[in-house]
Amino acid sequence: MTIHDVRLTSLAHGGGCGCKLAPAVLQKLLAGQAAGGPFERLLVGTETGDDAAVWQLDADTCVIATTDFFMPMVDDPFDFGRIAATNAISDVYAMGGRPIMALAILGMPIDKLAADAIRQILAGGAAICAEAGIPVAGGHSIDSPEPIYGLAVIGTCRPEQVRRNADVRPGDDLILTKPLGVGIYSAAIKKGQLPATAYAEMIASTTRLNRIGAEIGRDPAVHAVTDVTGFGLLGHALEMARGSGVTLTASLQAVPLFAEAAQLVQAGCVTGASHRNWASYGDAVMLPDDLPDWRRHLLTDPQTSGGLLIACAPERTDDLLRTVIAAGYPGASRIGHAEMGPAAIRVVT
Repeated sequence: MTIHDVRLTSLAHGGGCGCKLAPAVLQKLLAGQAAGGPFERLLVGTETGDDAAVWQLDADTCVIATTDFFMPMVDDPFDFGRIAATNAISDVYAMGGRPIMALAILGMPIDKLAADAIRQILAGGAAICAEAGIPVAGGHSIDSPEPIYGLAVIGTCRPEQVRRNADVRPGDDLILTKPLGVGIYSAAIKKGQLPATAYAEMIASTTRLNRIGAEIGRDPAVHAVTDVTGFGLLGHALEMARGSGVTLTASLQAVPLFAEAAQLVQAGCVTGASHRNWASYGDAVMLPDDLPDWRRHLLTDPQTSGGLLIACAPERTDDLLRTVIAAGYPGASRIGHAEMGPAAIRVVT
């Protein structure tokens, strides 16, 4: 095999947001780290594991800053670039803001991967940034043993439009804007078991910008937002529950899924990250009795460029859901609600 026909996924030990450190490992690494300090203009820092940092410049403007990068989950370099860029920009939308520019983060095994493939990765990222209306204004590159690509993204919003993951209120409804199954599909790719139609379904979802976040950030009935990525639906919902001091209930039947996700997960297409996720936070999740492991894996499946999880006032749920679907997220669904109680997740059928 030459550098011109090597598979991208063969060069990486993991892929997409499944590369993220397990939640339990991350907590250990961050334990004892110095706090950000008494910076009154730092509206969102590391306290609740939110999607991005937010700094208030003045009475009218906040700056949102984030970075996200990972190894390939697909073999097409252009698609890899598009997915990685969409995923990174999502953090800004999840905070209720709009992106204004990006910087590229690139690490490539230049002795194993053709220059044209690397150019295609960069071109894919630039194409998504163009779709978002922002420039790739610079970046940094290194020679790396595994291919890595992503973005640092800067955005802005008004102070009242900031949407943290820690402001869920008892009684709120939960809306998920994209179906689950990205990790399952990526596992199937590695096994050569993903049909072409399913690949097209995954690419359509993972390259769809979460720009609806900027719109719903202007709605006072939307109380909290996060994007669902490497920790799976349960992991990111648990961050919301812990930050807000509430119990979240999710209906398994209401959770949207990719068309082939249930079939493939039962065939053994499960990522290592799904197991690590459950080991990290399973003690805070209440499951129905005798729930099959494959159904649990749907909820711990690491998403790459997943959807937004939105907590909103129940009287606005129907209108908001119609708005989200009309904006280009046909799989959006009301999946549960919040109530007073311990910081935990309850799954019902």
